[in-house]
Amino acid sequence: MTSPKAKAFYSFFLVLAFGVLIFGGYAIHKEKPPIPNQIIDANSNVLFTHEDIIDGQNYFYSRGGQHIGTIWGHGAYLAPDWSADYLHRTGLYLAARHQGLDPEQARAFTHEDFSNLDPADQARLQALVTQEIKQNRYDPQSQALTLTEFQAEAFAALTTYYTELFQNGNDRMGLQAGIVRNAEEGRIITTFFSWLAWSAGTQRPDAEHTYTTNWPYDPLVGNTPLPDFLIWSIVSVILLIFGIAGAVFVYQRYIGQDEGVQLKLDFPEPRPTASQKVTLIYFLTAIALFTLQLGLGAVTAHYTVEGNLFFGFPIDTILPYAAARTWHIQLAIFFIATCFLAAGLFIGPFVGQEPKGQAVWTGLLFGALVVVVLGTLGGTWSSVMGFFDGDGFLFGHQGYEFIELGRFWQILLIVGMIIWLILVWRAIKPALRTEADSGGLTHMLLYSSIAIPLFYMAGLLYGKGSHLADAEYWRWWVVHLWVEGFFEVFATVVMAFLLSHIGAVSKKFALTSVYFIVFLYLGSGVIGTFHHLYWSGSPTIIVALGAVFSALEVVPLSLLGFEAAHNLKIAGQGGQNYAYRWPIYFFVAVSFWNLVGAGVFGFLINPPIVLYYAQGIDTTPIHSHGALFGVYGMLAISLMLFSVRHIVPKASWSDKLLGYSFWGLNIGLAGMMVLSLIPAGFYQFYFAIKEGLWFARSPEIASGEFIRTVTWLRMLPDTVFAIGALALLLFILRAVWFSFLKKA
Repeated sequence: MTSPKAKAFYSFFLVLAFGVLIFGGYAIHKEKPPIPNQIIDANSNVLFTHEDIIDGQNYFYSRGGQHIGTIWGHGAYLAPDWSADYLHRTGLYLAARHQGLDPEQARAFTHEDFSNLDPADQARLQALVTQEIKQNRYDPQSQALTLTEFQAEAFAALTTYYTELFQNGNDRMGLQAGIVRNAEEGRIITTFFSWLAWSAGTQRPDAEHTYTTNWPYDPLVGNTPLPDFLIWSIVSVILLIFGIAGAVFVYQRYIGQDEGVQLKLDFPEPRPTASQKVTLIYFLTAIALFTLQLGLGAVTAHYTVEGNLFFGFPIDTILPYAAARTWHIQLAIFFIATCFLAAGLFIGPFVGQEPKGQAVWTGLLFGALVVVVLGTLGGTWSSVMGFFDGDGFLFGHQGYEFIELGRFWQILLIVGMIIWLILVWRAIKPALRTEADSGGLTHMLLYSSIAIPLFYMAGLLYGKGSHLADAEYWRWWVVHLWVEGFFEVFATVVMAFLLSHIGAVSKKFALTSVYFIVFLYLGSGVIGTFHHLYWSGSPTIIVALGAVFSALEVVPLSLLGFEAAHNLKIAGQGGQNYAYRWPIYFFVAVSFWNLVGAGVFGFLINPPIVLYYAQGIDTTPIHSHGALFGVYGMLAISLMLFSVRHIVPKASWSDKLLGYSFWGLNIGLAGMMVLSLIPAGFYQFYFAIKEGLWFARSPEIASGEFIRTVTWLRMLPDTVFAIGALALLLFILRAVWFSFLKKA
């Protein structure tokens, strides 16, 4: 990238994108729902305080948090969304009291009872409930929130309900007994739920919508979608069409085909450096973690069909749902991250040279990562089981999905990534010196490597007891920008190096493609982070920005057909015995699942009018499984295979095992989505639109007969997927054995 104008434009655009993201964070912080100092009844009696709400948040998150149902739509999908659940139960209580029932009768009043009333009575009660819930009685001067007589009664009734629920557990919700151990713990959790529901049901001052922009949908309490949601959804589709047309034009006009390259078919015996050999233990560990993660996924899914039992065994006593799901997600991240980090350690000497002591440091770093993984798994389990007495933020469970690990382990992981960055930099330093262009491919490798620890550090910008709106903003910096953004940038650069090395593309074409793809990914994806924050106490400007730019995130995926065709052509030219056949096939799978999992099913839930109904239900796992494993998992495997191909002798390589793995993983994942995830998601989606999120997430639907049936149907594709995973594990074990251990 030698053009100063191109560099200036590229830098300006990225600075602008991050400027908008930071501005949005400021707006979210400024407009976040207030947490009152005191919540009082109509007679000025204090019901609970700011401290109670924060204590309830901290306790609930320490016991698993977003893996015990969802909070404002984020988290696990078996138990209810507690903000929607509390809000609807309050609405029912108010309706009963306005109908003339006494407090005891109101406690037992159900939605079925409401539905059996005369339509005129329903309309009257709905109007009264909506008026009572929507009126904002928070006083900014005294920072006190006044509840009506009926709202105060509802809080007392729901305190009893949630205390008993979390003390006794609930099989259909996947809740183990003992999440709360006494009335006080039940009370503070209820205060947290009460504040969540108040934010979701009460109108902002001088606005005609709630703090969560009328989410969740619940006609009983007057929560319905805003016209803005439909308008910005239409705008996003129009911009998507224009964006795809523009991207295809630029690709064909300025990038096009890479002519004059000669594919290298000769493949000499590998001559790996000492540090490259050490990366084998990283890859072996990563695939072992992946296999374990697969087993935990089966356990997590089984909770839907048999509750807290596993074929009759009370598994919740040793591995509660929250712990199983936490491990399932954390192991997925550790598997992918370990492969990416190992690929970086491999490609350092591949691009530059082997520094003195690199192998020793690579081995020490592996030991440090093992400590972090074991500490994370042990800490999160201990916290869910209650061994930290509800105070597990530091060493136990932070409670946030994807960032579950305790803050201590989080900091250690960052230290490990900084050491990894130094090791990569040491190895590529000679190549950096010889590359005159500071925007060249080797420099891009350095920049993307720096971004990996840097953007993970965003997770340190919230702390224990941070306001939920602020914490969600910074959490999605990590999940969206670290995982979906800069890890993908890093992988793109590494793949460009490898493809240019084997003669699949020229270095000029590789560099041009990297800049074009990175520009498209980050140009839309940075601001597109906002689509995760529509209903997290954000102002409506976040909905507009998120809708537009999350649609544009699909634009680079429209070019994956060119990439897939190009890579299939490479594999075809290489023939059946081509050394890089299976690494390239896995890279083709990345293109396919990027289009399907990230593109089709990502865009399915991103428009505001869709996500208004779809957030917090099983439509999201369609996207997450297709994207997290289909894209990043397959990409991790592809990087691993390219690396291992240059480490182990030819005799240690098994195309047969890789064939079983490739088809098993892809067919299994496709079957999992078609037979189970897609039917479950759209079934729940129907009821979310028809009745509201509270009903779509109730046990009658979330663990009802239909969902249980399609979950059982997953056994067949899950078995096929498991065969693919085991074949991959056997492949890497065989490679290590025949390469090094058998000789010894």
